[in-house]
Amino acid sequence: MPLTELNAILGGPQGSGIETSMMIIGRALARRGYGFLANREYFSNIVGRHSYIHLRVKSDEYPRSLTYPVDLLVAMDAETIFMHFEDVSDRGFIVCDNASLHKTLEEAPSIEDITRERIKKRCNELGLDCSVESILKYLAEKKKASLISLQYEKIIRELFDKYKIDPRQLSRYLSGIVFSAFAVLLALDEDSLRYALSLHFKERAQIVEQNMDLYRIVVREMGGYKGALILAPPRINQKKTMFVTGNDIVAIAKIVAGVRYQSYYPITPAADESVLLERYSFIEDENIGPLLVLQTEDEIAAITSAIGASLTGARSSTSTSGPGFDLMVEGLSWAGMNEAPVVITYYQRGGPSTGQPTRGSQSDLFNAIFAGHGEFARVVLSSGDHLEAFYDTILAFNLAEEFQVPVIHLLDKFLANSTATVSLPRLDEIKISRGAIVREAKEYKRFSLASLVSPRAFLGTRGVVMWYTGDEHDEYGHIVEDPENRIVMYSKRIEKISLIKDRVPREQKIGIYGDRNPDYVFVGWGSVKNTVLEAIDVLRGRGIRAKYLNIKMLWPFPEREFVEAAENVPADRMIVVEHSYGANIAKLIEMNTGISIEKSIVKFTGRPLTLKEVIEGFELIESGKEKKVVCRYGA
Repeated sequence: MPLTELNAILGGPQGSGIETSMMIIGRALARRGYGFLANREYFSNIVGRHSYIHLRVKSDEYPRSLTYPVDLLVAMDAETIFMHFEDVSDRGFIVCDNASLHKTLEEAPSIEDITRERIKKRCNELGLDCSVESILKYLAEKKKASLISLQYEKIIRELFDKYKIDPRQLSRYLSGIVFSAFAVLLALDEDSLRYALSLHFKERAQIVEQNMDLYRIVVREMGGYKGALILAPPRINQKKTMFVTGNDIVAIAKIVAGVRYQSYYPITPAADESVLLERYSFIEDENIGPLLVLQTEDEIAAITSAIGASLTGARSSTSTSGPGFDLMVEGLSWAGMNEAPVVITYYQRGGPSTGQPTRGSQSDLFNAIFAGHGEFARVVLSSGDHLEAFYDTILAFNLAEEFQVPVIHLLDKFLANSTATVSLPRLDEIKISRGAIVREAKEYKRFSLASLVSPRAFLGTRGVVMWYTGDEHDEYGHIVEDPENRIVMYSKRIEKISLIKDRVPREQKIGIYGDRNPDYVFVGWGSVKNTVLEAIDVLRGRGIRAKYLNIKMLWPFPEREFVEAAENVPADRMIVVEHSYGANIAKLIEMNTGISIEKSIVKFTGRPLTLKEVIEGFELIESGKEKKVVCRYGA
């Protein structure tokens, strides 16, 4: 019977093309009209360590979250089997290399010692001898799993003989076996596969043909397995769709927003956004540019150059992660003192210090809100999914210029490195607001006290003179230390917070989903959004009514809107969901509203929160067994 959804893991060494396999599979499925979501997990090295893609395909809607167990595991090496064998569902499928069958755990050299010991302990508990063959036999007997063992070397050798490929390049074609095996099991048509290959290998027709031939060899080798995991016909009914990562869609939104300057210093997982923008900076199109993307010598130069560009009237931004943001803080405070509109796109990753450079987190909440010396107004926004990130990126620039404050757009690695099919944004709903701008003036006061937001003139405006300094200043910008002046200027800057609270619409501050009269309220922000929303749907099927409060504007905190949304639900029926140890949003809520939320579902392993974990965490809390559930699933 055709499947309405498929969960899968593709695994292999970092640098072996696993991401390429995912991109080709995803594009082929998107071409057919299926919903697709995939997260990439990888170590912070260039090649060798274990990397994997966790993906979900649905025929009736765009997937909102990832979950376990998986229906299909495609392994490029033995290590993938050792790392993921317990992720396979009953009657699942495993595709692996015949040469891996006799490998033992000790022959997987890149597995960390502590992980090796954990796998060995689990194998001993199951009565296995820590070999791939023993594990696969266990899966076949206990879970009725189907093993498809292919001779990877033979397949590649056949391709080599036909095309006389440079032997040094042969390993690159292993990823072709992975996506080919996946395509065979789903019975993907050749036209969709060729379309995806042609997009990925633009103007390299020979590589497309080689991979199509590789697919045909795998079809032959897999025999009767073609269509074993065939999907039901798609029913999403979208004529057009976007196939993007979180980094991609933020970059696209910046172009739509009219960004003219983007600075960055390369850092995971932020850099891919700037790399995409660099590609578009060379396109001569009045709707895109001019767009200057500058890789600076460090993050200090990144933030200060973005502020400088802002003062000239250019919509400007910089993009970074936790360690880079720490270096930007002095520049952030300068922007606060000088009421300079600038956007910092902040992708969170595992900390502290270098922490887990390629893993995700939401533990930088307080860093974004409170970093900086002295007090000044800022806005901190968060986004829960790809489309939300698109609209919020544009909103960030509008708010920065309307209120002349730095805006921090807080995202995370999970969103950055997740690839998804999403609906096209509604461009007719986009509004660009640049705030109060002065084109000419006889006597210009850059920091005029006539209003909290002083009309802004750009550096270079004919006949207009202005001064900027990091010191306290008067309305003109001259350094002044008079105490009365200090009171009025300091107050002017900070009281913008009240202005922002009053003028920003509720829907841009907080999203409210689920039942109007809930038994429980989940509270969160950022990338946990869709996982919680899907969990609410599952719980509704079990007779449990739940609501989700998605806090989009983290600062200034929308206390009035939050209290109204949580009305009539006692705090002991509220559950915070967050990628952190401390469920920090609960502390922010208590600080601003007095509401103390003690129950939480948290995860801080650096791996994404899954649907199964939220549901199981809720069950533990509802039963009274736990107040705080720490999730830990994922390799």
